[in-house]
Amino acid sequence: MFLSVFDMFKIGVGPSSSHTMGPMVAAARFLDLMRASPFEFHGLKGSLHGSLAFTGIGHATDGATILGLAGFVPETYDAEKAEATLAAIRESGTVTPPGLPALHFSPKEDLLFDFGPPLEGHANGMILMATDAQGDVTLRETYYSIGGGFVLTEAELAQGKATDDDGPPIPYPFKSAAEMLDMARTSGKSIAQMKTENEIARGGPENLRAGTARIWQVMNDCINRGLTTEGELPGGLMVKRRAKGIYDALQAERGMNINAPHTINDWMSTYAMAVNEENAAGGQVVTAPTNGAAGVVPATIRYWLDHVPGAAESKVEEFLLTAAAIGGLVKFNASISGAEAGCQAEVGSASAMSAAGLCAVMGGTPEQVENAAEIALEHHLGMTCDPVKGLVQVPCIERNGLGAIKAVSAASLALRGDGTHLVPLDACIETMRQTGADMSEKYKETSLGGLAVNIPNC
Repeated sequence: MFLSVFDMFKIGVGPSSSHTMGPMVAAARFLDLMRASPFEFHGLKGSLHGSLAFTGIGHATDGATILGLAGFVPETYDAEKAEATLAAIRESGTVTPPGLPALHFSPKEDLLFDFGPPLEGHANGMILMATDAQGDVTLRETYYSIGGGFVLTEAELAQGKATDDDGPPIPYPFKSAAEMLDMARTSGKSIAQMKTENEIARGGPENLRAGTARIWQVMNDCINRGLTTEGELPGGLMVKRRAKGIYDALQAERGMNINAPHTINDWMSTYAMAVNEENAAGGQVVTAPTNGAAGVVPATIRYWLDHVPGAAESKVEEFLLTAAAIGGLVKFNASISGAEAGCQAEVGSASAMSAAGLCAVMGGTPEQVENAAEIALEHHLGMTCDPVKGLVQVPCIERNGLGAIKAVSAASLALRGDGTHLVPLDACIETMRQTGADMSEKYKETSLGGLAVNIPNC
């Protein structure tokens, strides 16, 4: 089993990896399918199903799909150009993707929100179609956005292609935490060292070094933007950005030397909230492992760098590789999709990844790292995904702050022990999978339950 660090950490656009990035990626894949087809096309149609329909407006799923069909991709997304393109498409009723002719596409008529039962493969399903001059469908594909920006066709999902098993063999192909620890004991290597060798086998050392540096740069830039930006978040809830105000107050208190010990939690929270406010505003973020949970990992790294003696930016790569190893296990054996398993799969997974990364850079053994991940994930089990008005704002922004606090606490507890503990990480991941399967659909990113229906005037 191989999931690259660049699969777990993707540079993209908010507010949602599964509901914004995923549909944009699916649309780009459909354009590739059209370019390779011998047919002549005159129009496009699409339908959004399950969670993509129920929370699609709040997550900008419609806009992301339209932009994807116009040739936009998350990695190079330009917000100003996107707004202008959307306005032109809505006015003209046509899209002109690169390498294809102008195609009829009226967003109001040709993109359907289907509020019936979800498609069979996954809660996040969408169907894209191309039509001929008579309006008959001549090309059709079903896509599933399975979380974290990962997209599979119906055939790929049936074949279980959620991981990259094509390419050169990797030296440490662990599929479980137990296998990971056995390989670490046998090889004498850390989790990050094994992950490094796996990455180099597929992409080479320069790609790894430059790529991880870029990931952290985008994460840190996102924190800094969020810490300096005020205003109201889009979407109609009138949620005000809070990270800058909290950060300014903490800076002032630091100068007065009046900080209480628990104030460190506010630092962690404001770093995470800064990221998720940027995400809610449609800014550039890094999936970690999703957009809805994008603040936990960078907040934990920033906490470590800014507040822990002996921290060094040169070890951020070790943090990210360790976190990616844990995230890969969660994705392979359970889910990182809120629509599939609730927020335990998003913030819970992110907290486990962060706890593992922090434990590793603070000198933890592989056993302690596995213990840290288990502690963090265990205490997110059962968490529902219930965004108010379908927006990745309430309770999502604060929830990232608490995820970072739990990650730091879990790493600290694990470092106080020797790695011996009762509940294995594998058992915790399987419990999360079972809990997600048993969870009512209304608590899985549909905005049909929980806080989403108990907040007045929303």
